[in-house]
Amino acid sequence: MIIVLKQDAPDVQIHEFCRELEGMGLQINDSKGSDTHILGLIGDTKAVAESWVLANPVVETCRRVSEPYKKANRKFHPDDSVIDVDGVKIGGGNFAVIAGPCSIESEEQITYCAQRVKAAGASLLRGGAFKPRTSPYSFQGMRSEGLDLLKLARRATGSPIVTEIMNTEHLPLFENVDLIQVGARNMQNFELLKAVGRQKKPVLLKRGLANTLEEFVMSAEYIMAEGNENVILCERGIRTFETSMRNTLDLAGVVMLHKMTHLPVVVDPSHACGHAWMVPQLAKAAVAAGADGLMIEVHNNPAKAKCDGAQSLTPDQFDELMQFVSKEVEFFGKKMN
Repeated sequence: MIIVLKQDAPDVQIHEFCRELEGMGLQINDSKGSDTHILGLIGDTKAVAESWVLANPVVETCRRVSEPYKKANRKFHPDDSVIDVDGVKIGGGNFAVIAGPCSIESEEQITYCAQRVKAAGASLLRGGAFKPRTSPYSFQGMRSEGLDLLKLARRATGSPIVTEIMNTEHLPLFENVDLIQVGARNMQNFELLKAVGRQKKPVLLKRGLANTLEEFVMSAEYIMAEGNENVILCERGIRTFETSMRNTLDLAGVVMLHKMTHLPVVVDPSHACGHAWMVPQLAKAAVAAGADGLMIEVHNNPAKAKCDGAQSLTPDQFDELMQFVSKEVEFFGKKMN
């Protein structure tokens, strides 16, 4: 249930009303926007009569919500959420670009890529230390050593770092990671979602290969229900019957997600198509579709990359793309971060 409070309602009366609701065993998601103050009730609201709610002098109106996700629901939180990743803001008109290699291969490689993508305008550095691969014989990352190299690249550039976590046992290794990524294959790993929800670092949650938007948002709800509301959604393409591309980028999903939820939505065009030559056009389309950011794979030598070289841009290609993206972001009224 959503309760819209009167703008001039006294704080004392609001607090008293909230205590009554909590006494009924309900959780309250309190959202105060620029011109609205909303209480989102979470729990079994069947016994809460709308007439009783409307009789309270602080209440303007109320309505029931049918969607199973509450904390992530835009109805509970009309204003866009802005997620702060070590000073880099994403959402609410703030646009950020995350860039770097699919996997960390050496100190020289990750540091060079970090320097080049930052110089081009990327505000966060990505790099895979733990890599989930379809084949057990493929390169699966440098693991904890890769994390150490990623931190060295952050020290060299000052860019906040983004990397993927594979399971709950690795959480202690991620204490110094600025944005923890939960990958597509783990989108419904509910124990992992709950674990990252119990810590306070921002989480980048990728959509699963064959998941609906509601399932995607429900996974975000798992994280938020544990107390961590700093969640960024990432559309990275879904599996369809099309075989000419790695996945199919669902830009309509980006538009719909902004209607469903207040959380920021970034787009990963690299994984969506699997072809470097397609990435710039899809990135531009994502900005036009209202994305709050981009996540792009950049490698110093894609032909010799140990992971996903075919979809990685060279630093020079990334430079060229960023010149266009920065102008496009400004055109659509957003601010590059």
